Amino acid sequence: MVQIPFSGLMFMHRLVRICTSSQRHVRQRDILVKLRKSRCERRTFSTGSVKFNENENEDLHSSGPSSQLTSRQALLARRRRPLSPLERVSDLLPQDALSPEVMQLREQQQEGPAAVDTPTAHYTLEQSGHSETTAVEEITLKDSETPEMWTSSSSSSSATLPGENLLVFGELLIAEYRRKRDVEFRKMFTLQKGSRLHSSWGFIPHDNMAGHPAGKFLRTNLGVPILVRRASLEDYVLYMKRGPAIAYPKDAAAMLMMMDVTEGDCVLESGSGSGAMSLILSRAVGSKGSVLSVEVREDHLKRTMLNYNRWRTSWSLRRGEEWPDNVQFHNADLCTSSSLLTGWGFNSIALDMINPHLVLPTVIPHLHPGAVCAVYLANITQVTELLDGVRCLALPLLCEKIIEVPVRHWLVAPAVQKDGQYCVRKVPILDEDHSEEEKEEKEAAYETNKVGVYASEGLSAHGHPPFGSIPYIARPHPEQMSHSAFLVKLRKYVQ
Repeated sequence: MVQIPFSGLMFMHRLVRICTSSQRHVRQRDILVKLRKSRCERRTFSTGSVKFNENENEDLHSSGPSSQLTSRQALLARRRRPLSPLERVSDLLPQDALSPEVMQLREQQQEGPAAVDTPTAHYTLEQSGHSETTAVEEITLKDSETPEMWTSSSSSSSATLPGENLLVFGELLIAEYRRKRDVEFRKMFTLQKGSRLHSSWGFIPHDNMAGHPAGKFLRTNLGVPILVRRASLEDYVLYMKRGPAIAYPKDAAAMLMMMDVTEGDCVLESGSGSGAMSLILSRAVGSKGSVLSVEVREDHLKRTMLNYNRWRTSWSLRRGEEWPDNVQFHNADLCTSSSLLTGWGFNSIALDMINPHLVLPTVIPHLHPGAVCAVYLANITQVTELLDGVRCLALPLLCEKIIEVPVRHWLVAPAVQKDGQYCVRKVPILDEDHSEEEKEEKEAAYETNKVGVYASEGLSAHGHPPFGSIPYIARPHPEQMSHSAFLVKLRKYVQ
């Protein structure tokens, strides 16, 4: 047995370590080379596919071989440079959501292939601060559950309809944002020059809203679509500034039907509150009618008049004509101010007071025979006190009915899976003579041929699932408006 000295062993050990390290470096170098090749191939393939889609129509519709050669050369030239994320996103966004820099870049792309290969424009745009907003818009586009909203926001009508007016400064507008069929944000505001609409999903300058048609989706600075529309009278009475509680639109509509208010009537209102019932009566009687509104508290009357005038101003800007000034407001107590009603005759009376039975002896003599006095009361105790007062005072009033008006909201929407795809309604197979395997084969063939297109892609040839193929889910809304008031209908009769 040959003995090797210690120095020889150390030398052999070092030699083995050097060989091992060199082999390791060679393997790492081979791995890096493979990664670079695969990255270049992937980049070339993705760039070529995107550019081919952009110039597919040009290649198909070219008139001759020279034009085909030119387009192919341009296609090969564009394949050499990879697309930036900004270029990919800018081609997906609508025109009204792009910044001036992106619009300039898109115009250069439409002019010719030579104008596209200018990386300086991309570099300037990324430094200008628009890349962050574009990235947010890309995320919003992917996460949006209602793509039809983006179609409506991007398509602006070239000509207005007959009688349609665009949004102008001074109008009352409603901004709302819906997500998963629920209203996440709703706000009423006045369109003012230089102001902004702020929300948790970003802001929209008021200047960007003016000149657009009502009912349009506008994006915030974060790319979230907000529906901007005009405020209806129902919206206004619900979102205006209040002093006391208002008569809700559902109850006010029932009271109008009780009183049978028509154009040209003369109506008495006691208890102006915040002005909701005053506005509803003003629209019901029209320019030929009149409303006498009496409020005992001066602060409530001021709030009513402010709300009334604010709505009239917005209406004149919206329609180009004035809202009829047919309401007379008075600060008085009808229990002690019977002289205020001298010379008046009313087709109907609306009372919204704590103790309405105290003013009935004063107002009933001015009510036309056979007309109705509708009373708005918050609790059933007030109802019993009212009827007891009518009985004790022996007033010529007949209590026809006492009702409350509940409104039940429902949610009705197509069934959607967790991945965002529509659920598919499956038709049962009723043939009992075949075996289980044949049934499974028929069912699989049916799903593949009939519903496979929109089951996998969610769309049919028309861009949406066929009619009757999607099941719907209906359930009551979790937030319901239950009791708000009791409505008492009293009719005057002749003794």
